[in-house]
Amino acid sequence: MRTTRHTPRTVQMACATVVAALLATGCGRSDDSTTADAPTKISSGKAKGKLVMWSMGDKADKDLESLAKKFERQNPDVSVQITAVPWDAAHEKLTTSIAGGNTPDLSLIGSTWMAEMASMDGFQATPASFKSSAFFPGQWDTTKYKDTPYGVPFTADTSVIYYRTDITTKAGIEGAPAADWDGYLKDLKAIQATAGKENPKLRHATQLQTGFNSWLFWLPLVWQQGGDIYDAGTKKFTFDSPEVTTALETYSDIFEDGLSPNDKTDSGQNFQNGLIGTVQQGASTGGNLHLNAPELDSKWKTMPLPQGEQAAGLAGGSDLAVFKDAKNADAAWKFVQFLTDAKNLAEYADATGNLPAVVQSWSEGELSQNEEMDAFEAQLKVTQAPPAITTWQQIADAVDSELEKLAYGKATVAETQKTLQSKATSIGTGR
Repeated sequence: MRTTRHTPRTVQMACATVVAALLATGCGRSDDSTTADAPTKISSGKAKGKLVMWSMGDKADKDLESLAKKFERQNPDVSVQITAVPWDAAHEKLTTSIAGGNTPDLSLIGSTWMAEMASMDGFQATPASFKSSAFFPGQWDTTKYKDTPYGVPFTADTSVIYYRTDITTKAGIEGAPAADWDGYLKDLKAIQATAGKENPKLRHATQLQTGFNSWLFWLPLVWQQGGDIYDAGTKKFTFDSPEVTTALETYSDIFEDGLSPNDKTDSGQNFQNGLIGTVQQGASTGGNLHLNAPELDSKWKTMPLPQGEQAAGLAGGSDLAVFKDAKNADAAWKFVQFLTDAKNLAEYADATGNLPAVVQSWSEGELSQNEEMDAFEAQLKVTQAPPAITTWQQIADAVDSELEKLAYGKATVAETQKTLQSKATSIGTGR
């Protein structure tokens, strides 16, 4: 059953001036008891009319525009207009436009924003013709709010371990560092022992993220222990679980043992300069290394994140969503179908370096020919989405803050765990 919009447009406009207080003032979905929206239906035939899309970035996405031209050739009666929106302004622009009922037809949406904006009654429910099995499971889960998908995964994002083979070899490591956490930590200590000796430039074995966005790197550690920070069944946070204890201890020990600096220097640059031996980063790091230091092409490789009780990683990236107030929703969904076609998405991935969220795209384009991308494909098969709650960004900010104290030795694991549970419970889950 489709949930109707409960607030008149005049009330929505008033809410647009107080976006930060949207959830508290009642704009968006009326209550938690409403049933899920019914899947949208797409008509047969070709797309028609004017179609307006927002993409993200400081400048026009020429590769996306190239695909739009291809879509227009296949659908001669449609005209696609794509407007670039800088990422740092995108969240406010999107929430304001949803609240004001002044949206484009569709947009790229940062995957961690989906629940918040779906809770504002911003998106149409995903048509049933999109099959979840075509996408990596973690990426598909990023589209969900209250178990209903409100978008379609487009670009995936996750991180893997990059390691410098010239450094690990001198540490006596044959091949890749160990694939499990116990072995990986032993290898890090072996690498650290060569700092200033066999590896004269080396300062630290690795570098963990501290401060802003450190949750991106720490949350998979919890999942790898078989735990989580939120129980969707009971709607309670579980920062007080044994698995979180282990994840915090591992994070803390790496700093305490001197295996990672606790500063905020550029880890990618440090890796390139040989100051660290391994680093957990996304796909752009490989592209930057090849571009800025091609002489190192034979000296670094990638591997999936170390496993604990299980393999796990974080599903990030961007989804495509069609707005409730779209003027040409039918054409918008047809464009989403076109963009997430395996061959078209592979073409986009090859051109931009983005990771495709469609499984088959990995065998359609150039990705399958790059062995350093194998680790990303393996990681995407086990990624998970953060909790689909509207307060997630506030929770993530709290995690960043407490992890930083832990990295600087200003809090113990027990204190961090207690504070996180208390803060998260106080923030709540929103709508």
